[in-house]
Amino acid sequence: MVGPKAYIHLDRLIHNYRVIQDQIGGSPMMCVVKANGYGHGSVECSNALLKEGCTFLAVFTFDEAMELRDAGIQTDIMIFSRMQKDFLEDATENNITLNLSGVNDIALLEEFEKKYGTCPKFHLKVDTGMNRLGIPFKNAGEVLQKISANPRLNCTGIYSHYATADEGDLSYAEWQLEQFKLVLSLADKMGIQFKYRHFSNSGTVINMPHTSYDIVRVGILLYGAFPSDEVPTDMDIKPVMEFRGPIVSIRRVKAGTKVSYGGVWESEKDTTIAVVQTGFADGFPRAWYEGGYVTFKGKPYPIAGRICMDQFMVDFGDDRAEIGDEVLLFGENGKDSLHMEEIAQQINSTPYVLSTGIHGRTERVYLP
Repeated sequence: MVGPKAYIHLDRLIHNYRVIQDQIGGSPMMCVVKANGYGHGSVECSNALLKEGCTFLAVFTFDEAMELRDAGIQTDIMIFSRMQKDFLEDATENNITLNLSGVNDIALLEEFEKKYGTCPKFHLKVDTGMNRLGIPFKNAGEVLQKISANPRLNCTGIYSHYATADEGDLSYAEWQLEQFKLVLSLADKMGIQFKYRHFSNSGTVINMPHTSYDIVRVGILLYGAFPSDEVPTDMDIKPVMEFRGPIVSIRRVKAGTKVSYGGVWESEKDTTIAVVQTGFADGFPRAWYEGGYVTFKGKPYPIAGRICMDQFMVDFGDDRAEIGDEVLLFGENGKDSLHMEEIAQQINSTPYVLSTGIHGRTERVYLP
């Protein structure tokens, strides 16, 4: 197939897993494979991580969890989206851990348990300052009281989520941690024992390793990208995805030739223009054309003009390229390197957006 390819280096995924394990002192990890494994392929990445020893996966939607189950994956899976009544029965049957993140969610579980005499596993999410999903801090006591009063409710964990753990100033994150400790202390006084307490993410793995608790949630670091440009970048992680696009046309143009929509790019001298069959519909960020480049045989080449839906153009100057050659859009290989972090910083985005945006006609090629 002619078109963009995402080469997924599973050996690098395992390398990153081991590096993170060393960073957190060997603590168990909850590997986050939501959004199709951050664009890398949830089933394939999950299977590789399970072989390495991971025993807990996390996704966002119930459908994502069922995709893993349908692929034969039997390990623990947690979903982060808000609990819904219509999948309580299926969650129980398929051993999927749910997220209790609203005050009224406890009533759904009580009603289900009363009717069926069983209850799906769930983790209680407490909002300590993200102000997204989670039991408000002020309501944590009443929800814990209901969990304590009914041991048949299958609460196996408690967690929260940081808002600023990947930033330079960690004062708000430390305050959130204190809020979480207060909730844990309250649960302890009620005699509630949780199998899992977790409050970590990729930012805390780097910035706040003391918050590991019983299991460490890790997402973007597994895939070889740092969560922000405010964290130390001295961990030896490697980009798992190598995103490439094929050259499908080459032409020589005169100085003063306008290229692509709007004619905003104009050749300064006679040059070679290559057309790459990859566009923003495939996940290549349109904003990257301003100052953006690709790499080929160890050398950078500037993007010529606006990125189109299906294609974009590259200024090769007087260098030679052939139809069928693939240029590196981001990632790294033996000759070329262009990390998502650099692109994200230049276009005011994040590696999360870039990696999960790889879709459209992109073919994923899995390398051992």
